[in-house]
Amino acid sequence: MIHFNWGLHDAKLPPDGVRHAPPDVYEKNLRQLVTRLKATGATLIWATTTPVPMGGNLAPNRRFDSVDKYNAIAAKVMAEFGVATNELNATIAPHVAQVGRPNDVHFTAEGSALLGQVVAAAVAAQLPAAESERYDVVVYGGTAGGVVAAVQAARLGRKVVLLEPGRHLGGMTSGGLGATDIGNKDTIGGVAREFYARVKRHYERPEAWVWEKPADYTRPARHDPEADGVMWYFEPHVAERICNDLVKEAGVTVVYGQRLDLKNGVKKSGARISEIAMESGRRFAGRVFVDASYEGDVMAKAGVAYHIGREADAVYGETLNGVQPRRLPYNLANFFRPTDAYRIPGDRTSGLLHGVEPGPPGEEGSGDRRVQAYCFRLCLTDVPANRVPFQRPEGYDPAHYELVLRWLATEEQGLVFPDHPKPPRAIANPVLGRNPFAVIMPNRKTDQNTKGPISSDFIGRNYDYPDGDYATRERIFQEHVRWHQGLLWFMANEPRVPERFRRETQRWGLAKDEFTDTGHWPHQLYVREARRMIGAHVMTEHEVAGRRRVPDSVGLGSYAMDSHKTQRYVDADGWVRNEGTMGGRVKPYAISYRSLTPRSAECENLLVPVCLSASHVAYGSIRMEPVYMILGQSAGTAAALACADNVAVQSLDYARLRAQLQRDGQRLEWSGK
Repeated sequence: MIHFNWGLHDAKLPPDGVRHAPPDVYEKNLRQLVTRLKATGATLIWATTTPVPMGGNLAPNRRFDSVDKYNAIAAKVMAEFGVATNELNATIAPHVAQVGRPNDVHFTAEGSALLGQVVAAAVAAQLPAAESERYDVVVYGGTAGGVVAAVQAARLGRKVVLLEPGRHLGGMTSGGLGATDIGNKDTIGGVAREFYARVKRHYERPEAWVWEKPADYTRPARHDPEADGVMWYFEPHVAERICNDLVKEAGVTVVYGQRLDLKNGVKKSGARISEIAMESGRRFAGRVFVDASYEGDVMAKAGVAYHIGREADAVYGETLNGVQPRRLPYNLANFFRPTDAYRIPGDRTSGLLHGVEPGPPGEEGSGDRRVQAYCFRLCLTDVPANRVPFQRPEGYDPAHYELVLRWLATEEQGLVFPDHPKPPRAIANPVLGRNPFAVIMPNRKTDQNTKGPISSDFIGRNYDYPDGDYATRERIFQEHVRWHQGLLWFMANEPRVPERFRRETQRWGLAKDEFTDTGHWPHQLYVREARRMIGAHVMTEHEVAGRRRVPDSVGLGSYAMDSHKTQRYVDADGWVRNEGTMGGRVKPYAISYRSLTPRSAECENLLVPVCLSASHVAYGSIRMEPVYMILGQSAGTAAALACADNVAVQSLDYARLRAQLQRDGQRLEWSGK
């Protein structure tokens, strides 16, 4: 097999302006070369020429003609010869700003790795089908929940493989979410608590403190590094190292760069999955499968029922689900001051500002397909020696951030919506919030979440993500990158931004020693919610609010019912409104084992601890990283026991499962206050 390309140097323009190979010469040469390659009898794969940044003008003596022109010539030649084409250009083009080397036609290690994966997949697709690799338990998705599921099944004696589509373990736990969303810390036991105990042990080592002294790092009591033998705040690279240590110590086989084939990736025999196939061509057979991904791809492709978006309140008799415009005034994540929605204030014919959709939002309590907003959890620092300044992203348009300026300007106007329940505080910095040190990590780093009504949450731009193919999700990922990077640049450099915000933002930058292979930008988009399984039991507001208890607990949740904004629209008066924010304190509650299992008629050997069976309201509380770890441990335990007993996961003896979970430190009931 020969995977080949010619074109980049052919398109190069020397100082005298004479191409190395003009288009007609290039076509002639390419025909001759392909003729010779065909004569070898090898399978041929043509790779398109990758883009040249800066319009091809890298330097006076390094200029290039249009690469697209040369790729078009090559496409015609390859079609005539029947040679398969690998679209490297289309793959890398959306990422050039992040993975291209400055003034260079080459790429960073991240860019080369991305191209390498695409090349490997193209080659694998032309190879004879490989034999299935057989395991007892196959875990898809290297999230924190997936890591714990794999570790627990391996600790119980099973042969386990963990398949991660990317190159990092830990999901959001190692992807920037270092300020753990705890709820009640006493609900966290088992392997999840072991993880946070390892965090504490790491920071007990003097060499862990590079950018500050441990005595200078002080946190509120519930995050006190001296308390409870655990530590809840940590740097991303520390979390990833702990995840790597856990799987290595447990003997889990980890295979990176393995994305499920979304067309034919799940093979079933009756109601059981027999194997799953990757885009790379590798196939993994198992007795029990665990889908621990944020997207639920294995679950969906196995034919298991699921829901996307918000159910109507009436579906499960809830009060907080569906469209909730009546809740608009009651959260500082919403616009509590009148902010004009139109490009020309007051002129409805001028069009809406970027990111604002036409109203109305929908009928109160009705269901929709809208998904709560995604963002990145940035790791920033104000330590000059470890700070990477914010960069202006490719395609930056300051007009996209006009609403930010409108919002900041309302502080001077002093107007407040009359239905707002209490006088609002001063406007927070859309990048840093009111106090970046409120969520400071060790070594003077932040876990930077969205702040206020307009910030890093890219509202309304993720609706196609849950059911999207990889190209759709990648497009949405990059759109979120551009929005967030543009916001950072805007707040730090735009002269119209009030000086106190601009000066404050300029003090911060990306942490140089984090995410070193992705340009110091998180590798994980914060997918707060995607698909949700409709399983043997659906967790709802009733269980989370304590109005109904489940008899088959496999862990506890305790965080507030929390949904971020789902839509931004203009109301009848011409003001910008956010809708979808939900919050409500809860007491610790039990999560049903049946919410991890599909209905038996759909699939008998699949467990889903991340995209579990829950309404939008209940999922808003359950969707926290420690809870994913808790449910991952329970899924890993159930998988191991189902293998041992040779039963469907729905038929597993709950008393046996409960006893094993309790032996391993899982906390299943709440008797505290």
